Amino acid sequence: MYKNNKIGIFDSGIGGVTVLKEIIKVLPYENYIYYSDSKNNPYGDKEDKELLNICDNIVKYLLEEKCKAIVIACNTASAKAVGFLRKKYINIPFIAIEPAYKMVYDLAYDKTTLVMATKGTIESEKFNLLYNKYNNHKTYLMECVGLADIIEEGNNKKIDEYLKRNIGIYKGKVQNVVLGCTHYPLIQKNIQEILGNVTFFNGAKRLADHLKVVLQEKDLIAKNEGIINFIDSQKLESKKERFFKILEN
Repeated sequence: MYKNNKIGIFDSGIGGVTVLKEIIKVLPYENYIYYSDSKNNPYGDKEDKELLNICDNIVKYLLEEKCKAIVIACNTASAKAVGFLRKKYINIPFIAIEPAYKMVYDLAYDKTTLVMATKGTIESEKFNLLYNKYNNHKTYLMECVGLADIIEEGNNKKIDEYLKRNIGIYKGKVQNVVLGCTHYPLIQKNIQEILGNVTFFNGAKRLADHLKVVLQEKDLIAKNEGIINFIDSQKLESKKERFFKILEN
């Protein structure tokens, strides 16, 4: 029906599958192309100029693949690159994930909160504007250096050791946890085992709902086959296998 009939999604690895799962719930008949940039993972420690160039090249590729809209399923890339991309590609809708800190403000303002995110996200201007606007003054910000890499690796022993070492101190101190990286929902159970009965917030569902609204407004909703193509920048078959395993569960 449309010449450009795919929705492009990209992340520094397979973490954005947590976003895609929510999108499929509201847009099951779209065709998707998911770009896992394991070659440049992690994004969190990249200089801004380098990250903009990386994101720009991915967007060029997705546009060549006939994408009608692009989802940035990486909090760091969203925080640092979405403004640049929207200015450069004015005719393409960009939907960007962001830490769900406003959800805490809306739903659990009086509770103590732990924001888990990459260094790049926490230091970004976009996140700081969000944080300062909705700060409940009961919030810990945690730069989870290296955590996304371990999740990408899929080593549960390393994940549990990392969490015990780094977030154990917050047990009994926090009631909310903002998962400020799309990789982190993949280890939500591991985090809960450390912190106990906490409420988790992430921005994937709100992004999915917003994407649907944007496509409706632009008359871009399609009835396709629901095909999902997976591309990894290092052509790693193991990434593809794990991606579809997570997607199907």
